[in-house]
Amino acid sequence: MVRDCPETRTHVPGEFVHRADPADIIPTGWTRLSESRFSVSAHFPAAHPFFSPVTGDRHDPVLVAETIRQVTMLLAHAEFGVPVEDQFVMYGLGYSADAEVLAVSGLSPDVTVDVTCSDVDSRRGGLRSLRTTMVFTRDGRHLATGTGMTRCTSASAYRRIRGERMAALGRPVPLVPGVDPQLVGRRRSADVVLAPGTRPRQWQLRINTGHPTLFRRPNDHIPGMLLLEAARQAALATLGGGAFLPTAMDVSFSRYAELDSPCWIETEVLTGGDPRTVAVRVTGLQDGRAVFLSTITSPTRDLALVGARRDACLAG
Repeated sequence: MVRDCPETRTHVPGEFVHRADPADIIPTGWTRLSESRFSVSAHFPAAHPFFSPVTGDRHDPVLVAETIRQVTMLLAHAEFGVPVEDQFVMYGLGYSADAEVLAVSGLSPDVTVDVTCSDVDSRRGGLRSLRTTMVFTRDGRHLATGTGMTRCTSASAYRRIRGERMAALGRPVPLVPGVDPQLVGRRRSADVVLAPGTRPRQWQLRINTGHPTLFRRPNDHIPGMLLLEAARQAALATLGGGAFLPTAMDVSFSRYAELDSPCWIETEVLTGGDPRTVAVRVTGLQDGRAVFLSTITSPTRDLALVGARRDACLAG
């Protein structure tokens, strides 16, 4: 049940967003406006070891996706009474962001997120699922919109569902060699989540269970944020590396991605759409079955702009 009295909270416990490192906690406070509407304050870091600026001067748009994830869990725990030990499955997520308002400089790092909760299923006294629709603003300017669709499962029910798969919790996974970090827009090899595949536009998912951001705690399956990053890196590699600003993403998850079987990432460049954008469809496959499907879009005008800057630097 949602809490009865509207109030403002200015401290976000790490367990409410499933983050142990304070530097990884994006929401900074929240206020309930009505039974289904909330205002959440958030902070987009200009320097983060993983969500660092992209194309030189823009906040990483995937921060919008991570904010949707964290805000949904925050409200589920703090306002809908979901126990912190329960499990979340975000089976659908999408966002669209304004490239100009993602600029690192010239605007405040503080973001306001207006949240509407709908399709709330609270059968048998506990939250089972909900949809969160979010509008992001920055210095009064529209930054992004996004949606998350989430299911909640009690700890005991989750153990029954996963069964023997729970034995994978905390088990080491062999770390296969990754592709060149520059190919996927990363500076550190530790942040590369793709390994070479067996054919063009195919990669094997590279699972680093020690990664502090992508594996925030021991898990019995591959976290969704790792799959999102794999989709982003695969789209960038498909387009030849260089500048790529994923201002729009739509992803659906169809099943758990397991730790003990190779997960293959495949891409297809979509044609016939808006000539001002480029879109890549990314599919995750495991044991011949789809794990997730994502479409990622980047504005071509930003690609051209950054390319021109890069060429000017090289000429100089």
